[in-house]
Amino acid sequence: MTKFLLALIGLSSTLTLSAQNCYSADILYNQTNNKSINIAISNYDLEDGNTFYENAEEAEHKGDFNTALTLFGKAAFEYNVVRNLNRYAQCVTKMSQMHYQLGRFIDAEQILLNVALKSYSKLSNRVGVMDTYSRLGKVYLAMNKTTQSLWFYSQQGILAQRLNNNNSYIESILGIVSVKIKKRDFTLAKRDLNRVEFLARSIKSTQYAGQVSDARSLIDARTTALKK
Repeated sequence: MTKFLLALIGLSSTLTLSAQNCYSADILYNQTNNKSINIAISNYDLEDGNTFYENAEEAEHKGDFNTALTLFGKAAFEYNVVRNLNRYAQCVTKMSQMHYQLGRFIDAEQILLNVALKSYSKLSNRVGVMDTYSRLGKVYLAMNKTTQSLWFYSQQGILAQRLNNNNSYIESILGIVSVKIKKRDFTLAKRDLNRVEFLARSIKSTQYAGQVSDARSLIDARTTALKK
C-alpha cells in the first residue's frame, strides 16, 4: 500500500475530529467578530476543491489516470478542510476508480473499504453505499477473489431492492453473472441472464441487451473451449 493511500485513510479517520476542531474555530471567530474571515477561507478552499475536481475529470477523460488520481486527491483534501463530506466521498471514490484503471486493485480495494464506504455510511447515503458495493464487487473480480466479489454484488442487489432501484438490481445480477462465468458455473450464469432479460422487459429497458448478448457469447466460447 502506498504512503499516499495510508495518508488518505488517516485523513478519513480524523474527519470527525477535524470537523469538531473547525467548529470550535468558528465559535472563536464569532466571538471576535471575525466571522467573515472564516467564511472567506472556506469559500476559497471550496473553490480550490472544485477546480481540482474539474481538472481531474479532464485528465480522466484524456486517459491520464495518474494525473487524475493526483488531482482527485487534492480535491479530496480541500473538501475535507471545509467539511464537505459528500464531495469528499465522491473524490475518494474517483480515486479508487483511477487506481482500478491503473491496475492497482489493492489500492482501489483499500480506498473503497476504508474511506469511501465509511464516508457514505456516516452520511447515511445508501445510494453511495450501494455504488461502493458494486465497485468492490468489480475490484474483487479483477483480483480473482470470487467469493468476496459475489458477496458484494449480492449486497448491492439487496440494497437495490430496498431502495426500489431496478437498474442497480439488474446490474448486481449482471455482476453475479460475471462471477459465475469466472467460476465456470455456466448453467447458473445462463439462468441469471434469463432473469436479467425478464426484469429488463418488466421495466421496458433495452440498455442491458448488449451486456446480456456479450455474456452469452462468452459462455458459448468458454463452453466450446472446454469441450476441445
